[in-house]
Amino acid sequence: MMTVLRSVVLFVLAAVAEIGGAWLVWQGLREHRGLLWIAGGVLALGAYGFVATFQPDPNFGRILAAYGGVFVAGSLAWGMVLDGFRPDRWDYLGAGICLIGVAVIMYAPRG
Repeated sequence: MMTVLRSVVLFVLAAVAEIGGAWLVWQGLREHRGLLWIAGGVLALGAYGFVATFQPDPNFGRILAAYGGVFVAGSLAWGMVLDGFRPDRWDYLGAGICLIGVAVIMYAPRG
């Protein structure tokens, strides 16, 4: 159980780093907030790469595939909190499907 909890925490940290980094770059370029925002985004995106390496599963492909589902749901949540985005029922359904995929890929029993 602690391994699953650790994995979930790492996925959340990875999502904050990657989505936050991309958002900072977006703000720096598209919203004309400047190079410091872009630099912060680049650093956060680099941190994302390191966070993923701490996942307990040793398989790069599995980690990145599962993280894709976390990224989908996290991106919608980020947009809701920071940009006032209002998802519709299809957004919620799609994010839920992605998170079910994460659970299957990462936490299904393996022999």
